[in-house]
Amino acid sequence: MTDSMKTLLFIPTYNERENAPAMGNALIKLGLDADLLFLDDNSPDGTGELLDELARQHARIRIIHRPEKAGIGSAHLEGIAYAYDHGYERLVTMDCDFTHSPEDVPRLLAESEGAAVVVGSRYLHRGGLPGWSVGRKLLTHLGHFLTKALLGFTQDATGALRVYDLRKVPRELFSLVSARGYAFFFESLFILHKNGFQVREVPIVLPARTYGSSKMNVREVERSVEQLVTLALGQYLHPAQFRLPPSLDNLNPTLVDSQGWDEYWDKKGTRTALAYDAIASSYRKLVIKRNLTATIRREFPPGATLLHAGCGSGQVDVDLHSHARITAVDISPHALRTYLRENPRVFAVCHANIFELPFPEATFDGAYNLGVVEHFTDEELTRMFKELHRVIKPGGKFVIFWPHARATSVMVLNTAHWAMNGLMQKPVRLHPPEVSLIRSKEDAKARLAKGGFDLESYSFGVKDAYVQSVVVARRS
Repeated sequence: MTDSMKTLLFIPTYNERENAPAMGNALIKLGLDADLLFLDDNSPDGTGELLDELARQHARIRIIHRPEKAGIGSAHLEGIAYAYDHGYERLVTMDCDFTHSPEDVPRLLAESEGAAVVVGSRYLHRGGLPGWSVGRKLLTHLGHFLTKALLGFTQDATGALRVYDLRKVPRELFSLVSARGYAFFFESLFILHKNGFQVREVPIVLPARTYGSSKMNVREVERSVEQLVTLALGQYLHPAQFRLPPSLDNLNPTLVDSQGWDEYWDKKGTRTALAYDAIASSYRKLVIKRNLTATIRREFPPGATLLHAGCGSGQVDVDLHSHARITAVDISPHALRTYLRENPRVFAVCHANIFELPFPEATFDGAYNLGVVEHFTDEELTRMFKELHRVIKPGGKFVIFWPHARATSVMVLNTAHWAMNGLMQKPVRLHPPEVSLIRSKEDAKARLAKGGFDLESYSFGVKDAYVQSVVVARRS
């Protein structure tokens, strides 16, 4: 991230006449290549008039006047909307009363490389709340404990000192935030977390309020607690309301599919393909889906982040989304569109090559696939396994439904080929050849070891109805 990014500093105000001009001048003196936006809620103490005078002195200061006090959360949402509307790439938000030091702004900007959001944290280092009374410290730490315990993330969720990378965070995400008061801060961070955005913390010192007094009254505290409980319950009862719907806006036209999978999915409308798909679909739903669901629930805890590497139609995934956050990847846009129709609750879909996944190291708790590995050579499997090793967390698992040479699934497919080729005047190939069918536990162990995985369990037999080998490996 470079200093040439178009940056906006945003500060809401209400009765801040003692602070606003001093804060504006202090930020201007930093010499940042940034514009400064104040939003005033018709402060009765004349803050708005002082800000207008400040804007006349400095060309990079802008002022928004609202007719009445409408809530700190609504002010931040309006500032965020202004930043998107005017093409800013980076947004800094902060308070006006000097509890947020202007000198911290360059530090947060310097740490914002690669993160969607950076927050100033009072809790990373001891002594982050100097001069605070015991009562206020206890109340603040209680709020931090509750957001961690109920919402499941550890960042300082109630502070306003933040840097948003607006290139990474889609504008639509903020439409999911309902709070208009102080609950905006932890609700917006909760929604960022639920949508998989990286939030980084930078330690700050938050001194006792320099001027004035806290504007958070008892009723505002009550509303914030109510919102906190609503979010905590809602993430289990109505999880979809906190996530942007997955989309295929990340299609990559430069990807080359050497195996013709897009052609395979594109031909689903032909008579031959429809006949095969009817057989395969019934087999997946009646036989494979139950086994996959049981395996994933056994091997991964609730809430695990999983990669479905080579997701295909996704007919077997439909019962998994209440248990895990699944990112589905395929090289075929046709397959991904089918997957989205079958799995509207999926966490994310991504158009990518399984050999070059667009994720940082150690992103996922685990990965799984079925009907994939048998179509690749040993050399390609080693490349694939190494790439999955890179994106799975240390100790994470990789589950493979790997067709055995004597699996009933292989027999069904071979029978379908035989029947169709007998009825057609030219050979029919329903999908790429299966060149790496598994033959034994030792075979699976040796192939996985080349990619950095230790075989943890292997099953194929009567208890699995000879459907497919179920292979579970651990990232070594």
